[in-house]
Amino acid sequence: MTVLKVRVGRRPAFTVGRVLTAVAAAAALLSAVAAVADVVGAGADTRIVETWRMVGLAVFAGLFALLAARPHALPYLWELVLASKLALTLAALGYQLAGSATGTATILAADGGLFVLLLAAYVCVRGWRALSAPRDRAASA
Repeated sequence: MTVLKVRVGRRPAFTVGRVLTAVAAAAALLSAVAAVADVVGAGADTRIVETWRMVGLAVFAGLFALLAARPHALPYLWELVLASKLALTLAALGYQLAGSATGTATILAADGGLFVLLLAAYVCVRGWRALSAPRDRAASA
C-alpha cells in the first residue's frame, strides 16, 4: 500500500523557487531542440561549435530539472550552475564593452536572465541548505 506524503507548512517561496527552476529547465530544453536546426545548417567551420552548444543546452536542461525536482539533494549544484551563468554573462559584458565579439547582446539577455532567474530560485528554496543537508533530509526534499 502506497501512502502519499503531503508536506504541511511548506513555504510558498519554496514552490516558487522550484517553478522558476522548472521554467529554466523548459527554456533550456526548448533552446536545445531549436539548436538542432543550427547544427544541421552549420558549415564545416562551425558545426562542432553548434553541436557543443546544443549538447550544453540539453545538459543544462537536465541540471535545472534536477534542481527543480530536488533542490537540496545535490550539494554545490546550485553554486555550479550559478557560477557558470554568471561567468558567461560577465564574459559577454566584457566582450561587448571591448567590441571584440558579435552576439554578446543575446548572451547577456539569455545567460544574464537565467542567472537572475536561478539566483531568485536559489534564494526561494534556500539552495545553500543543500551544502549541509543530512543525506536523509536531502533525499526527501
